[in-house]
Amino acid sequence: MNQRLNIRSSSVFLLWICALFAALPGLAQQQDDSAPVARIRELLNRTQPDMRIAAIKAGPIKGLYDVQLQGGHSIYVSADAKYLIPGDLYQADSDGLVNLGEKHRDQLRHDKIAAVDEKDMIVFAPKGQRKATITVFTDVDCPYCRKLHGEIDQLNALGIAVRYLAYPRTGLKGETYRKMISTWCADDRKAMFTSAKRDGIVPVKDCDNPVDAQFELGQDVGVTGTPAIVFDDGTLLPGYVPAATLAGYLFGDEAKAGGRL
Repeated sequence: MNQRLNIRSSSVFLLWICALFAALPGLAQQQDDSAPVARIRELLNRTQPDMRIAAIKAGPIKGLYDVQLQGGHSIYVSADAKYLIPGDLYQADSDGLVNLGEKHRDQLRHDKIAAVDEKDMIVFAPKGQRKATITVFTDVDCPYCRKLHGEIDQLNALGIAVRYLAYPRTGLKGETYRKMISTWCADDRKAMFTSAKRDGIVPVKDCDNPVDAQFELGQDVGVTGTPAIVFDDGTLLPGYVPAATLAGYLFGDEAKAGGRL
């Protein structure tokens, strides 16, 4: 399910990495991790003050540091803070090329979503056995979110539970935001959620609610639009996907691709 790398572009990328580090022999002699991290942080704070840095740690190549950003993306910086490589890094193994960046983002999404109590979600679960679960960042006014929810019975019949998290596309203001708060505060969340998806009237209601926190969670794990479908392993599918196709991803061979070529 993860993004795959074009062989030609991957070869160029890997050759470029090798050439870069062949040209920087002094990097391999770095012994103290604290000094490079401080150098890199000073450089980025000075030149990119708006960059949201989550962590800086030694990367998989000696002398290369992984600057992890909010949202799960990374840039790679040499220990002397003179060379920066944006984008994902790929690792070659016996099965092909693995996207280490996407692997990290999958784990980040998995861990952060696993920490959310299901009682704070709106959950449509199968009546029988739950064979799989998807977590969907949604907006009650989003047309393709409505289309996905229109297949909720089909998804449940296939044994797929759907857990909704709030992600108002216009942000933490405006009519959609207020409607989502009212939906999450309704006495019967599921009924109000379905009514809102069908453009029904949502009576104004307020309470202690998770809408803000779930919106911020979406931003932290790389959600940029709705619906954003997340599998149990953290894989993200942006946009609407038909129920039958989702079932194929979850139960078929394609779901096991693991980001390899």
